[in-house]
Amino acid sequence: IENRARQRSWDLAVTTTVNRLPNDALLQFDPPEAPGLIPQARDPDRRWYGVYANYNTPAYNTNLVRKSELPKSYEEFLDHKDWAGKIALDDTDDEWLSAIIEYYGEERGKKLLKDIAAVLRPVMVDGHLALARSVGAGEYWLALNNNASLTVNVRLAGAPIDFWALDPVALFFGSVGVNAQAPHPKAALLGANFMLSRAAGELLTKRGRMPTRADVPVNPSDVSERLNDRKIIATIFAGEEQKKWQGLFK
Repeated sequence: IENRARQRSWDLAVTTTVNRLPNDALLQFDPPEAPGLIPQARDPDRRWYGVYANYNTPAYNTNLVRKSELPKSYEEFLDHKDWAGKIALDDTDDEWLSAIIEYYGEERGKKLLKDIAAVLRPVMVDGHLALARSVGAGEYWLALNNNASLTVNVRLAGAPIDFWALDPVALFFGSVGVNAQAPHPKAALLGANFMLSRAAGELLTKRGRMPTRADVPVNPSDVSERLNDRKIIATIFAGEEQKKWQGLFK
């Protein structure tokens, strides 16, 4: 709305939905730190860059569910009717849904999701961090899917929670973009470039965020090892495509 009104009200934005802004709202730029990012975190059109990575995985309360009980595929969730009503899911997980459809195929993927909904009756939660905290507190036993970085964030705070990775792992980013009408354009470019630096990445990983740079160690170190052999599908939507997947999710 501010862009259409030609208001110069902000310099840069950092959020998971920067890539859904219209092209004319975002400046094309080439930050010097961009070559240090993994390829998926660099917009081919040069309008956004990934600051941190969101890998989508299930999570569980380690006091309430034994590691030996964890499903080895999404189909195996259907063998746990006793978990009905004890599993939660964020009500905006269209990236995860699209990865399921791409991985399993449309017909099989839709049937799997409908079966999971019917058998497990997952509770819809508003907010991925709220979901991680709810599983960590034992309000729900498991999260059918969540951002692994937020699971780690709550785990680092001392809660009995952990994630395990199943195929597919949807990947998207918290990204930075610069306003095409930025009131402080030079400062915006400097700020955006710093957010992509190794120093900024190390700061974020202290709270469990997943880096988008190969030269930033993951915290805890075992997190990346659990994702190495999984099928990772980048799910980065423009605005209209996201509306399609959100409609299907609902």
